Amino acid sequence: MKISILLPYKENFSPNYPGAVSIFLKDIIKNSRYKKNILVFGNTKYRKKLLKSYKNLVFKRSFLKSSSKLYLNKFIDYEKKNNSDLIEVHNRPDYINTLFNINENIVLYFHNNPIHMKSSNSLKDRINLISKTKKIIFNSKWTKKKFINGLKLNNSIKKKLEVIYQSTNIKKVNFSKKENLIIFVGRLNSSKGYDIFGKAVIKILEKYPDWKAIVIGDEPREKITFNHKRLDILGFLEHNKVSNWFIKSQIAVVCSRWEEPFGRTALEAASSGCAVIISNSGGLPEAAPNAIKINNLSVNSVKLAIEKLIKNKIFRNNLQKESFKKFYLTNSLISKKIDKYRNELIKI
Repeated sequence: MKISILLPYKENFSPNYPGAVSIFLKDIIKNSRYKKNILVFGNTKYRKKLLKSYKNLVFKRSFLKSSSKLYLNKFIDYEKKNNSDLIEVHNRPDYINTLFNINENIVLYFHNNPIHMKSSNSLKDRINLISKTKKIIFNSKWTKKKFINGLKLNNSIKKKLEVIYQSTNIKKVNFSKKENLIIFVGRLNSSKGYDIFGKAVIKILEKYPDWKAIVIGDEPREKITFNHKRLDILGFLEHNKVSNWFIKSQIAVVCSRWEEPFGRTALEAASSGCAVIISNSGGLPEAAPNAIKINNLSVNSVKLAIEKLIKNKIFRNNLQKESFKKFYLTNSLISKKIDKYRNELIKI
């Protein structure tokens, strides 16, 4: 079985600033029974790639055509020669109509809210996508719910629509060696709630001198700055180094304002034995079901949630171990789920 995976234009399939989709795919492909038959197509300016089975689509840019269309055309040129058994498209519903003309065996993955995406925001668009794909995969029940809103679903359509969560591996964690660290990972902007976290954690650090905070991430478009002698802002780090910080940390905070379709940061934190605090919105509760969930997001609500974990060590330790013990979204499990639908679609 030959499988072509098409990334969104500019999705960075590189150790340098990889997106959540790239990290997910790298891990899934490594565990797939078809890993020798998979090619990943994308466009990145970085020389290092996450996998050898990656083909960088380079094209001459034009003022007359969008780069995204030129990128898609480049993929089609290659695909006409490659003649894949299956094309898996990630997060680009607007590619489907064009791709359907060269290959009818298409699987579409949604990693974001379909209602906010071109070619899936209307009911007519979504009906069209169902008719031109073999399967549509959602990264959460929340994302799927957004897609099916207003649709009449018969059994045939229901079989096409499936939730497959992102995954990671359970880390080796020694709970006795965890440090008094509160960690925030992600874009340092207001959408991710970094301004809320920063104000809350400064108050915590002032009150609890035995605790420190670690921030990993950056944001060139929005400058939100906080300073404290026990607050370390490390900037962007490669994924394996981020994992090491999660393993060291007691508490992880994911306080997004926007409705996260899933929430990979919360997933990674739970698999590393952190006590996780999340906004109770979007797909975040599905990524970390044992987390402390904040309904009314504010500086005070985040501060109180962190403080509860600091003051009650038994509660904190129980939450850490419960999340770790119940974690099941491993790369091996999710890769088998994906291979299963591939087998069903392409009889081999």
